[in-house]
Order: sequence, then structure tokens, then C-alpha cells
Amino acid sequence: MGKIIAIANQKGGVGKTTTSVNLAASLGVLEKKVLLIDADPQANATSGLGVAVELVEKGTYQLLEHTATAMETIVSTDSPNVDLIPAHIDLVAIEIELVDKDNREYMMKEAIQGLRETYDYILIDCAPSLGLLTLNALTAADSVMIPIQCEYFALEGLGKLLNTIKSVQRIHNTELDIEGMLLTMYDSRLRLSNQVVEEVKKHFADMVFDTIIQRNVKLSEAPSYGESIIKYDASSKGASNYLNLANEILNKNKETV
Repeated sequence: MGKIIAIANQKGGVGKTTTSVNLAASLGVLEKKVLLIDADPQANATSGLGVAVELVEKGTYQLLEHTATAMETIVSTDSPNVDLIPAHIDLVAIEIELVDKDNREYMMKEAIQGLRETYDYILIDCAPSLGLLTLNALTAADSVMIPIQCEYFALEGLGKLLNTIKSVQRIHNTELDIEGMLLTMYDSRLRLSNQVVEEVKKHFADMVFDTIIQRNVKLSEAPSYGESIIKYDASSKGASNYLNLANEILNKNKETV
């Protein structure tokens, strides 16, 4: 049975898509069968895996509208063992279109449940908001990973996200766990980065991943080539960080690599 992990934070620019793409690629390299669902209208995870967004005909929008089955929306990628349900700018309309539908929070859950038998891990790259798209992802997921950037406003809005998660746990998905908090954009030369790490670990202790994603030029460059960091530069610090994260997740879920 595959595990579904939503990668969420309503703050933009914290490394959600970078984490989604590179964690998927890292798990794939470690011989896990992975599906990445792009649930962000910006479609950066789609282009980040080398899929042309303008050519997407069936993707997350059709999945949530239930006008296409999950299997009809899946495309293969150049990353080993990684498939994708792509996004397109049309996804921006889904919040309005779902708002008056019954069970609107369960559209994604209903659409992807049958995929658990096919994949070891299903990752959902969430939009930078706490709207219906993210709510659908949290309702469908077994757990949520929260990227937190090592910068001044790191903890701003985190309480709101945790309250949303508690609300989802109470109303829509009693099984939802927090997979962990992932510190991103860490620069060891900056005192502020170290202060944020200390603060987050002090408040959330065991909920924080041991792996920290460091600032890395190669990580920033890879998406412009439509490649994960594993494909773009497997020897880079960024690749090493995400492989460590993948191993940590496998160990946490008691799987052998």
C-alpha cells in the first residue's frame, strides 16, 4: 500500500516544489515507485520534471473535476521510477468550480485511492494557500510535510497552517499525521539561519527532520533545464541533501533501501 504525502505551506518561496520534485527523484533513484501530483496552478513541478505545461491536456484539473480518471492523467518522466499528474494554468479555476459541489474536499481522495497499489509513494505539491486545493490534498494524504525556510519570517503563518491541519484531522481526515518539518534554504554562514534552526527544533523537537536542505546554486539552476537535482548534478550538495531526506523518510517508514 503506497503512502500519500502532501507537501504544504501557505507561504510561497519556502521550497515546496523544489522538495516535491527532488524528493520524488531521490525516492525513484532508491528504487521506489513514485507519483508526483502537481496541485499548484503555477505548474512549476510539471515544468521542473521536464513536461511542457502548454501541452498538458489532462492533468490535476480534470482529475478533480472527475472528467478524467487518474490513469488517464498520468504521464511518465525522465526521472527513473517517477510518474507525474501534471498541472496547467486552468487549475486556477478549480476552487470556484468545486465550491458548490457536495463533498468538495474529497475530490482528490476519491480520484487517487486506487493508485496506492501501483506506487510506493504519492507526493502532492500543494499551492501556496490554504484554499480548496490544499484542503483536498490534506484530506487525501496520510501525512503532511512542511518545508520551512531558514529566514526571518520562517515561523510566520505556521500556526495558521497547523490549525488548518488540526481542522482537517478533526473534520475530514482523522488519520492525517505530520510527516515532519523540513528546514530549507539553510546557510551555515548566517547567524539568522542557525537561530531559525534552533528555534524550530526547540518548539517542534521530534517533528523536525534531521536532514536540512542547504542553499545551493545547482538546486536553483536545475528547474530551468526541466531536471531534478539528481539528474542535473548528482554530485552537488543539493542532491546529497535530498537523497539523505529520502533515506530518512524510508527509515522513518521502516523500509529498507
